[in-house]
Amino acid sequence: MTGEHLQVVHGDITRMEVDAVVNAANSGLLGGGGVDGAIHGAGGPAIGAACKAIRDAKGGCPTGEAVITTGGLLPAPYVIHAVGPVWKGGAQNEDALLANAYRNSIRLAAEHHLRTVAFPNISTGIYGFPRERAADIAIRAVREALAGARGLSR
Repeated sequence: MTGEHLQVVHGDITRMEVDAVVNAANSGLLGGGGVDGAIHGAGGPAIGAACKAIRDAKGGCPTGEAVITTGGLLPAPYVIHAVGPVWKGGAQNEDALLANAYRNSIRLAAEHHLRTVAFPNISTGIYGFPRERAADIAIRAVREALAGARGLSR
């Protein structure tokens, strides 16, 4: 696709100067460890309050889905909370659920007219998804989603 720019960066996602950072969230949007804890910690209480409002309204966020909140104190004005699957050996639809988490993040970015989004490697920490497999799925899903995203600046 022309205009697409994907870049792999090793760094602190809470310091990224982008329109949105993606949080590797849990379905309860409660904040936790790893990337989730770092984003909630650095972003301050506004992120937790926004997640609580979503939990109260929707009951959380299902695996493979994503929701958007303020970025609070982060340099990024938005956080897209994407829920990836727990790895259970690959026979529980994990690949498709992970791809959906990335696709739904791009969909939200497009709906909010965002231009730059930073993703972590979703589900590869405590959720145990094999890193290389997850990276391949992420790149493929993001490219597919960008090709169909209407309104997303490229």
